[in-house]
Amino acid sequence: MVPLWAQASIWGFVAGSALLIGAAVAFFARIPRPGVSGAMSFGSGVLISALSFELMEKSYAQGGFDAAALGFVTGAAVYTVANWGISLSGARYRKRSDGLQPSEDQEKGSGLAIAVGSLLDDIPESVAIGLSMVGGGTVNVALVAAIFVSNIAEGLSSACGMEKAGRPAAYIFGVWSFIALATGTVSLAGYTLFQGLSPEVVAAGGSMTAGAILAMLADTMLPEAF
Repeated sequence: MVPLWAQASIWGFVAGSALLIGAAVAFFARIPRPGVSGAMSFGSGVLISALSFELMEKSYAQGGFDAAALGFVTGAAVYTVANWGISLSGARYRKRSDGLQPSEDQEKGSGLAIAVGSLLDDIPESVAIGLSMVGGGTVNVALVAAIFVSNIAEGLSSACGMEKAGRPAAYIFGVWSFIALATGTVSLAGYTLFQGLSPEVVAAGGSMTAGAILAMLADTMLPEAF
């Protein structure tokens, strides 16, 4: 039988691998802008449903209103501050597919900033996958499915923008391959760090990921869909 910690890592990688699928579609299929917009809005809606009914509902049931609310606000604030710092380095338009992403010639260091920002966007989702296995011993399949679908849209839109900014295929697929592998590690961390903690702390952790995901949607995915 596969140990639970290994399952957490595997499920995180499965969700993260959708980023590569989205990037491949963008690189080889040439999706028109309305198609990218539809994918991003659909992915956003799926994630909003997941954080509402899978993360926040469970957090409230586990830890009550105070733990769920405090975690949610904290997660949103932490992500917003981190995203603000990365955006100043050239990662502001990392999800955009319409040519707004800066090239390396236009803004030195933007390639690294976009890679770091893309990783930041997927950290809350990966932590949520690992955390969903704490206590029950089984992964939240609905949550993994929602993240998988949204990651296809995320990889699709961002890869379109990377290509229009003149970034080579090695960069595009290298970034998403690294992030797909990293999601497995982050999911493992989400499982191990919260193992054995009180229900209130686990509830706050789950709602923190929900707050961070909603902040990510509001700042990156929904503007691109619009």
